[in-house]
Amino acid sequence: MSSGYRSVTLSNNGRGFQVEARVDGRSIDFIVDTGASAIALRETAAAKLGIHPSARDYTVKMQTANGVGKAARVQLDRVEINGITVRDVTALVVADEALSTNLLGMTFLSRIKWTHDRGKLVLEQ
Repeated sequence: MSSGYRSVTLSNNGRGFQVEARVDGRSIDFIVDTGASAIALRETAAAKLGIHPSARDYTVKMQTANGVGKAARVQLDRVEINGITVRDVTALVVADEALSTNLLGMTFLSRIKWTHDRGKLVLEQ
């Protein structure tokens, strides 16, 4: 493992801080959301990762912009953004109708250093 320091700077494109992450080896697009308690994956993105929760797995109550919904708690082995890597990350799988985009929330962000400065979001590890 490299002990090198990594830094990624994201710009707000008007729709938020969009980033492509590698989740368990596959590319998934996210909006960084410091207000989200966890990574939130739409069902279609989870399916791309081979994650298919059953109806009984949707036990986590969550508040989204579209109201209250239920999510399924899952574990991701590895989430990586340009060399910044977090392992064993909790995520929530949410119905596609409940979420317009995947959210990179605090279950990832709380394990790295991040700063918001002059319209840029800097991720560091």
